[in-house]
Amino acid sequence: MKRNIQVLLLLFLGVGLLHIALLTDLYLRYVRAGLRPALIASGVLLLALGAVSAARDGFPFDRPRTGRDRGDGHGDAGHDQGHAGHGHGGRGPRVAWLLYVPALTILFIAPPALGSYTAARGDAEAPRAPEAAAGDSLFPPLPRTGVVPMSLNDFTGRAVWDTGGTLKGRTVRLTGFVTPGRHGGWYISRLVISCCAADAQVRKVRVHGATPQRADTWVTVTGTWHPTGKPGAGTASPALDVTAVRRVPEPVDPYNDVVAPRAGN
Repeated sequence: MKRNIQVLLLLFLGVGLLHIALLTDLYLRYVRAGLRPALIASGVLLLALGAVSAARDGFPFDRPRTGRDRGDGHGDAGHDQGHAGHGHGGRGPRVAWLLYVPALTILFIAPPALGSYTAARGDAEAPRAPEAAAGDSLFPPLPRTGVVPMSLNDFTGRAVWDTGGTLKGRTVRLTGFVTPGRHGGWYISRLVISCCAADAQVRKVRVHGATPQRADTWVTVTGTWHPTGKPGAGTASPALDVTAVRRVPEPVDPYNDVVAPRAGN
């Protein structure tokens, strides 16, 4: 790979990072919102490195470097003989061209966030049970009336660990994407991340009483807890008896599974 191609790669990567992190919200498909400053700084650094390399080598970045440029005291003849002896002409392996794939993909075709393919093949993980003082419930009580908006993280945690029965008799509202079941049926799912999409954990709730929807469709479902197993004993699995399903747009931050309860719902 010639030096001019290497410089262009730096520039493409820098522009791609700045495009998804500074001009759009596409970066939220891959990392947490808190990493935005780091992505912007990385994009600026790559552009600066590309600009320095271009200024050093001259436009269009492929000016032959002489012995004076290298500072080794040898002339152009020695430089040419040295390259002839090595037989590579300053070029890297052809496989280096593959580095252009992620650079151009980020810039022109931003891949979507992880979805049902990942959720269907990953094991659902309930969040860790919270600690509580002796005699206290692990989870705070839910409103006794109205529909309670909940995150899948909170609902699955209660379904698996809550021995106090705070979900019993409550009507809840969950939002997530549709994941087909391995043996029929379907789940409403979310993927939660600690840093980036590479460490995504699956949250899934089995849906009962509703027609299966198309995979990766974002929906809001309303229903009541469907008990399975014994909470707190590691045998329960999150499930919901659904009474209503409504399609919703995909959220800007698909990994942000946080819902603030609204008064009066």
